Amino acid sequence: MTRRPTPQLSNWQHAAVRELRALAAAIPDDLRLRSRPDLGYRGYVQAPIRLTLTDLERQPGGLPLGDHEDFVLWIGPSPFSPPLVEVEHNRFVGFPHVLHGGRLCIYLDPAREWNPHDGMGSALDRLYNWLADAAANRFDPDTSLFHAVGGVPYGSSGLPTVVVREQTAAVAAQSGYLTRRTNHRLDLHFTRTDTKQIQVPVIRLVMTLPLGIGHTFTEVLARLDDPLADRWQNVFPKHPPQSPGFLTALAASASRVPGGNAQMFILTVPHPTGGPPHLLAGRVPADVADQLRRHVRKRQNHLTDVSPTSFDPKTPVEWCPVSDERDSVTTRRDASRPVNAFRGKTVHLWGCGGLGSWIAEFVARAGARRLVLCDPGTVTGGLLVRQNFTEMDIGTGKATALRDRILALRDDIEVDAHTGAIPDDLATSFPGTDVIIDATIAHAIGQFLDDLTPIGSRPLYAQVATDVKTGTLGILTISPPSDPAGANEIDQRVGQKVIQDGCLEPFHTFWTDVPSEDELIPTRGCSIPTFHGSAADMAAVAATLTSLLGTHLAATEPVSGTHLIALPHSPTGPSHTFVQPD
Repeated sequence: MTRRPTPQLSNWQHAAVRELRALAAAIPDDLRLRSRPDLGYRGYVQAPIRLTLTDLERQPGGLPLGDHEDFVLWIGPSPFSPPLVEVEHNRFVGFPHVLHGGRLCIYLDPAREWNPHDGMGSALDRLYNWLADAAANRFDPDTSLFHAVGGVPYGSSGLPTVVVREQTAAVAAQSGYLTRRTNHRLDLHFTRTDTKQIQVPVIRLVMTLPLGIGHTFTEVLARLDDPLADRWQNVFPKHPPQSPGFLTALAASASRVPGGNAQMFILTVPHPTGGPPHLLAGRVPADVADQLRRHVRKRQNHLTDVSPTSFDPKTPVEWCPVSDERDSVTTRRDASRPVNAFRGKTVHLWGCGGLGSWIAEFVARAGARRLVLCDPGTVTGGLLVRQNFTEMDIGTGKATALRDRILALRDDIEVDAHTGAIPDDLATSFPGTDVIIDATIAHAIGQFLDDLTPIGSRPLYAQVATDVKTGTLGILTISPPSDPAGANEIDQRVGQKVIQDGCLEPFHTFWTDVPSEDELIPTRGCSIPTFHGSAADMAAVAATLTSLLGTHLAATEPVSGTHLIALPHSPTGPSHTFVQPD
């Protein structure tokens, strides 16, 4: 018989234990090792400690700490993850940043907050500071995103992600419909639009789940009836059992599907501080779903007398990852950035080339409601070096290809594509427009837009361009609705000032004839000259100009003028200048 090797502490764990002992010896009044650290669960070292906390401020509603508190440090075999901290009692259940009722979330973002070079001393400092904030009631429970279900996300490997953008109803149960977008994505809706949609019950719980929901069907049923089942009791007030209602809704939905099929469901779990509930998406295997179908046939859908013990205790419940994108729970990552000004706006973009193709995507990602794209050009292979298209777009009109790309980025945006020099339905598409962006560098288009609408009734009008020689300079000219001069006229007036300013000599190129040696002839023969630049150059210039335009779109005081920007790697180095016309 072969003996298994005795597990050994890793070098990292040896060093961590030595440091803990040294710290306990150095500050015995503040830190004590309650017992000898030793290997425990899954190769982690279990180190029981006691901290003296008499100096911490206590405030009503804060974590109920005594003068001395016991904790268990779990030290992993490598330095890549910080030590885990747990308690062995139920006094912290339901508090913010307490996971599964007993693990303290002292690192919200270990990748940035944990530095193994600083060792166990930094981990103990982190724990002490966490306790100080908790005792003084300085935590915001709303920032504990998974607090309603034990503090940890649920999701089984290989299952599709459920995307939720619609609000759930405040009812005990409602029908939801899952639309399969891809093999790895399902969208939850509350209106049936296709017979291929998967009907699921959406069940509203009345209690939070501080210890989580469980990973077997019997665990789920037990946790629904008692959120602290099998561990700690008498912490929360009792509520009527929820498993009968859950089983009834699950069985009713399963009975509408042929036997042999698994059954999905959605749970809405109340958050401890109120507001929108947390969502869980589960799936029970076909044998459980079939068992429920049989109960429906025999008992006319009355499942209040079904015992959890009638199900195999080993039957798993799989949890789909949930991408909760409801406005009520999600803060956009660009909410405080200048491009947020485009959210909900209608934007006309004329010219879908080097700058325009990137600007269109940035504006779409920023949340624009509608985009009107206009460009008579066609995508060719050489353009892929710097324009925002793909191999599959070659031979397609630029406006059409860009429309398809944007529609692949967003489900909720309206995009019109026009393959002429100006939109075909200008009279009907122009009203309600918030901003026009001219990225054509065409004099005729600029003059046409200047004369398009009377003063005060047109949208904000902007022109953008980059330099021919390097593609690292950018120009953005702004004409607000109140200015009697359009962007084309403002550009010419600003140009007179810039050319007279020696400090702005690198930008003179925007108003002077371009030397032929600065232009690029992309192919042999009679090829139309164009400008230099990479995708990185174009995207960087376009992004900078889009953000600057966003500041004007959001401004309460309209300002006319021209932004001149240079990227860090331009021949002149980074710069930004705003020039107003006389």
